[in-house]
Amino acid sequence: MTDTNLVSVTLESLRDLMQNSGYRVDLVSDPAANISLLRSSTAGFGFDVRPGNRLAADENSFVDFTFSAWLNIEGELPLDVVNRWNALRRFGRLQVVPGFLALTMDVSLIGGVSPNNVRANVEIWDHLVQALVPYLREELQKLGTSQQANVAPAAPDQVPAEAKVA
Repeated sequence: MTDTNLVSVTLESLRDLMQNSGYRVDLVSDPAANISLLRSSTAGFGFDVRPGNRLAADENSFVDFTFSAWLNIEGELPLDVVNRWNALRRFGRLQVVPGFLALTMDVSLIGGVSPNNVRANVEIWDHLVQALVPYLREELQKLGTSQQANVAPAAPDQVPAEAKVA
């Protein structure tokens, strides 16, 4: 990629940018959702990068994308914990989907952005993912053992197709 502004990316160009930033990234197909996407991980926590709005002139290029990571929830996860995360963090948001906790972050290229801006968004995502589990442990400890939920990273094939679109 050059240092000119990006107005769109392809999965391949985004994969290259992430690989140049040190990530192992695979281009995979999700047959349940009938899309191609990128799959990677940070600190042992897997995540997907899903393409967003496509360009009319080039169906392989898109102008935004979404990072998403999923955790299994066993037990009750109070919405206060989720809402506090969303209030304290500006870029990533948590959402409860029955049985799962989703962390997502949208990235837009609308108007053109530098490749460094995309790299910075990858770094923001990395920090959010790495902060999530310690945050949940701390918040769940405050609740005490009687209300404690267990959360663990979800394998991609565990996440229901209808939830992946969130």
